[in-house]
Amino acid sequence: MNKLTALAIATLFSSAAFAAPETYVIEPSHTLPRFEYSHFGYSIQLSRFDKTSGTITLDRAKKTGSVDVTIDAKSVNTGVALFNEHIQAADFFDTEMFPTITFKSSKVKFDGDKVVAVEGELSIKDISKPVTLTVVSFLCMPHPMVKKEACGATATAKVKRSDFNMAKHTPYVDDEVTLTIPVEAIKQ
Repeated sequence: MNKLTALAIATLFSSAAFAAPETYVIEPSHTLPRFEYSHFGYSIQLSRFDKTSGTITLDRAKKTGSVDVTIDAKSVNTGVALFNEHIQAADFFDTEMFPTITFKSSKVKFDGDKVVAVEGELSIKDISKPVTLTVVSFLCMPHPMVKKEACGATATAKVKRSDFNMAKHTPYVDDEVTLTIPVEAIKQ
């Protein structure tokens, strides 16, 4: 084998390695999904979930990927313990019967090298609905603390509580909820 052929083969394999899908594990202390809604028109209330896990797989060369997120519904944090219990009841999240909320992607959309949207199924209370998360920020780079590649993003979507059998107090408490999902994930 001559040097030119060996160089071509080495280039091919190094390109293939670069193009391989990369898997990132969600870093739970920096991934705190939140939701907001109008409360009787008086104010916009903001709550979050404190326990999230999952993986993100990206093949930036092929412009494909997948997202698999699980939220512990019992980790809902409104800032008031009594209200946390109230929205974990059957009229809302019903965490005794349905302790997790999941999002599983069907498509990751890129604009150049950046993820701009993730289409998938949001499942709450065993009800699954198609949801498109709009990615408003996206960055991958070496993490300065853990010394590994990391990716972060913030994604948003609007959903209706009534689509997930949680419409109690509508229309006083708005049916439309804005989801915001800040996520950070470390490459494995």
